[in-house]
Amino acid sequence: MPIYFGSNFAREPFQFDSVGNDWEQESVTRPEGYPLYHYLQTKEGVGEVTVYSRNQAVSDNILSNSHTIELQKGQGILIAPNVPHSYHNKNISSGNSLPWKTEFATFTGTMAATFREMFDEKEYWLIDENKGMEVSEAINKAVEDFKERSSDTQMLSLDCYGIMLLLSDQSNHTHDNDDQSYVRFIKPVIDAIEESYIDDISAKELADSVFVSQQYLSRVFTEFMNCSVYEYLTNYRINKAKELLLINSRRKVQDIASDVGYSDASHFIVMFKKLTGMTPTQFRKLHI
Repeated sequence: MPIYFGSNFAREPFQFDSVGNDWEQESVTRPEGYPLYHYLQTKEGVGEVTVYSRNQAVSDNILSNSHTIELQKGQGILIAPNVPHSYHNKNISSGNSLPWKTEFATFTGTMAATFREMFDEKEYWLIDENKGMEVSEAINKAVEDFKERSSDTQMLSLDCYGIMLLLSDQSNHTHDNDDQSYVRFIKPVIDAIEESYIDDISAKELADSVFVSQQYLSRVFTEFMNCSVYEYLTNYRINKAKELLLINSRRKVQDIASDVGYSDASHFIVMFKKLTGMTPTQFRKLHI
């Protein structure tokens, strides 16, 4: 049941306070919440998480303003700092002795003040099974990196940043996956963007791929995603560029631009600065 703790002496922008997998989870009650962003995902068994309003204390009484979530295998929850919560193995409460095994991570770093903006300032977010598979792989990689290269704080910072990107991406998708409009029009377009963002794709081509007009796709996409197709594509490309700028620290900016679908490096720099408030070079210097 491995668990690792980040170095208190490291000064990286994104750091693990803790990370672990295959953890036999015990019951936890936190009346004051946890001081950091805290992610918990079911690996085996079933967990039950109750999140309370920040304005309420956790007690033995049944609270009206609370949310109880069942975490099946592959499902996770990200809880914001200082949000009261509790969780336990649902199997035990139902008379079943099967363990509840979890994967988890808690996040800190010199950029911690910006995490609330990154996660849209909500109290908690649920992570579905599809995204959970990606998060699980990222947590497993971080655990292995702690085993093999625990002194490489820059690499571990990149591991941490990668997990946070996965979680923030899911937290911004506040849709109903069972909605037929989402299934027919939105999901295929998102999949196409994530598979082909390197290519020269347009909103019209994406609309044609799901057999609707560009205007109709724009209206439905904005309803579900709170942004246009073009904005989603641009944001996805820029987030990929952030990863590449940190992972490939010696690769030229114009090459990074090409890697994420921009044939014009000047246009890439303009869009990067528009979304982040800094140039790609400034972003790289800030984090490396």
